[in-house]
Amino acid sequence: MTETEARPLDIPADDGLVRVEGARVHNLRDVDVAVPRNGLVAFTGVSGSGKSSLAFGTIFAESQRRYLESVAPYARRLLPHTDLPEVDHISGLPPAVALGQRRGVPSSRSSVGTITSISNSLRLLFARAGDNPPDQVPLRHSDDFSPNTVRGACPDCQGLGQRHYATEQSMVPDPSLSIRDGAIASWPGAWHGKNQRDILVTLGYDIDTPWKDLPLEQREWILFTEDQPVVTVHPERAAHQVQRTYQGTFSSAERIALKAYADASGPARRERAGRWLVTEDCPTCEGHRLRPDALAVRFAGLGIADMATMPMSELSETLRPFTIGDSAVALLTKDVVGRIDVVDELGLGYLSLHRESPSLSSGELQRLRLASQLRSGLFGVVYVLDEPSAGLHPADTVSLTSVLSRLTQSGNSVFLVEHDLDVVRRADWVVDVGPHAGTAGGRVLYSGAVDGLAAVDDSVTARYLFDTPPVPSLGPRSPSGQLKLRGLAEHNLHDVNVDVPLGVTTAITGVSGSGKSTLLQAISAEAERDSSISRVVTVNQAPIGRTPRSNLATYTGMFDVVRKLFAGTDIARERGYDVGRFSFNVAGGRCPTCQGDGQVMVELVFLPSTYSPCPTCHGARYNPETLEVTYLGKTIADVLAMTVDEASAFLADTPAAVRPLQTLQDVGLGYLRLGQPATELSGGEAQRIKLAAELSRARRGKTLYLLDEPTTGLHPADADVLLRQLQHLVEAGGTVVMAEHDMRIVSAADHVIDMGPGGGAAGGRVVAEGTPREVADNPAAGKTAKFLAAALADQIP
Repeated sequence: MTETEARPLDIPADDGLVRVEGARVHNLRDVDVAVPRNGLVAFTGVSGSGKSSLAFGTIFAESQRRYLESVAPYARRLLPHTDLPEVDHISGLPPAVALGQRRGVPSSRSSVGTITSISNSLRLLFARAGDNPPDQVPLRHSDDFSPNTVRGACPDCQGLGQRHYATEQSMVPDPSLSIRDGAIASWPGAWHGKNQRDILVTLGYDIDTPWKDLPLEQREWILFTEDQPVVTVHPERAAHQVQRTYQGTFSSAERIALKAYADASGPARRERAGRWLVTEDCPTCEGHRLRPDALAVRFAGLGIADMATMPMSELSETLRPFTIGDSAVALLTKDVVGRIDVVDELGLGYLSLHRESPSLSSGELQRLRLASQLRSGLFGVVYVLDEPSAGLHPADTVSLTSVLSRLTQSGNSVFLVEHDLDVVRRADWVVDVGPHAGTAGGRVLYSGAVDGLAAVDDSVTARYLFDTPPVPSLGPRSPSGQLKLRGLAEHNLHDVNVDVPLGVTTAITGVSGSGKSTLLQAISAEAERDSSISRVVTVNQAPIGRTPRSNLATYTGMFDVVRKLFAGTDIARERGYDVGRFSFNVAGGRCPTCQGDGQVMVELVFLPSTYSPCPTCHGARYNPETLEVTYLGKTIADVLAMTVDEASAFLADTPAAVRPLQTLQDVGLGYLRLGQPATELSGGEAQRIKLAAELSRARRGKTLYLLDEPTTGLHPADADVLLRQLQHLVEAGGTVVMAEHDMRIVSAADHVIDMGPGGGAAGGRVVAEGTPREVADNPAAGKTAKFLAAALADQIP
């Protein structure tokens, strides 16, 4: 079909298109494509086909490059040559805004309120119209109701809402040990811990008696004293070892633990340091992060903390009566209510402004950013979105497309990478990439009106968009037992009683915020106590690592196999290289400039820091001597750059590598690179990597597998592949329980538990349970029933 025949919109042929010529980003094969501006364009294809490379890696990256080059010459350092999109030419490209699912480093100070800017308006409302107590100096400034400023932050917790302290139990988990044997587990290892022990010996303390037998006053002094005595230390000497005396300063174990937590440079180190501390809500602000006089101000009878902790949909109804008129109060409340209404329309009204951003799913985070863009009033912008339907119940996708349409009606363009076929059907234009993943993809199979895709025989998307193949199913199974849960009341669950069948597949359904994930957590806790379940495996979407050093190969153990292969080559043995030489985490074989990261951080004065490929190794991670070692003609950097599919062929004669690579392919991840950093993986990809790692292990006993929306980020064809793997787990005697929005997958389950009826406080109840057919035919199932019924109807031959 020609471009003119396919065009569904009234678009001038000369200036209404974004034209891409010769795109070669990642697996794209000299792609030429034209897509309309001022419309909703869906980029489709199986996972790894190249659709994100086209939408984000090419179109958005080129728009970003042009913008940065227009700001200032030094900004070009943000996009070094190796990061520039490989494309011959792009024309008709407006400024672009990307709303992806990859998240940056989580911050406890970032919340729903700050992301949507609703907190700013609410603070201004309290400053302008809040009722101050009679005995209090009125607070009339907004930098006053902010926990992120000195003026507004609680003085005791500095606006964090929590305090950290140590106890004897937290720092000394095993009191039967002596100090010499490591009773004070919170002490750092190596020299610092030995230093503290030597000082105690100098001060006359017994470090060989079990901790529990030491006098109470000695234990308390060692753990909690504010004193920091300086003594001359005569360290114990091993045979033939010379150690000089030195001046040592003693610090209590609590002081050391608190300092380690405060000085931690990243989330992973902070988490490790926090193991020895007890965390609780700050007693001064009760976790609300504000100073007491700010918390005392009232509007509509409520404090700002009360409004920040209630669901936004409830907050909107509380403030709506104050929106009448054109007073300053009415204008402020209109702004708050207007912003909340957009968030509510996107299915997120159950969230509170106080909710911290690290606790949000990637789908929730992206939709909140989308809501803020609707209020920005931008015109002539291309919004590039990464699966905005992720985490949405089918009932909410209609609202999502309505919101996206409003962006286009405002004179903007919306390009979205999408797997939800209901969203694709409502698009103005579809660009289908494929036909398969990795090197078997990278071609534009079709660009035009949605209906025209039906004529493209090579399109996997077309088969699901128009024909709806039957979902893989092994037929109904009978449970081998039940896991009984009673009186569940965590988060928004309302005294829930539910029986989870064992030995089958159970799908937990319901709108966003209805309590699905909370129920999964409760099932996990109960299963740990159940004697009929030997093992509980939780496969969630949390990152497999927090730094670029963690990647697919290291997480699955594949990298150990690869390093042994290189250490076993003739040249490695001749040079005395062991497996450690081929690790980028230790000195020796790694690049000295980037310390094995493959990239270096570029610090800019007025812009956020960014990363560029290492100027020495150019991203290879290793020094030249290490890269002289080859296995079957490839360096270790070459192997890390291989996709799973490529590595499977390359390492076909290595038994230890065959099984983990095969399981990665089985869950639809053959397109990922072995060395792909954990920070570049979506939540769905991280979850499937964990599942693959589990599948590669030998089955043992009765295992319960818990999955939270496992099909997130999957094309329907890939979802079917994943479902087959889950069915195999059940065949082997396991139990699979998954929270899921894809009704095709739900229709193949043996049992369904539908939560709802709404989200947040309006959810938290079991509204229907039974087989998929029983739930579909149950009017009480509400929103889920009709979508499940439609999915079941599609399965009838």
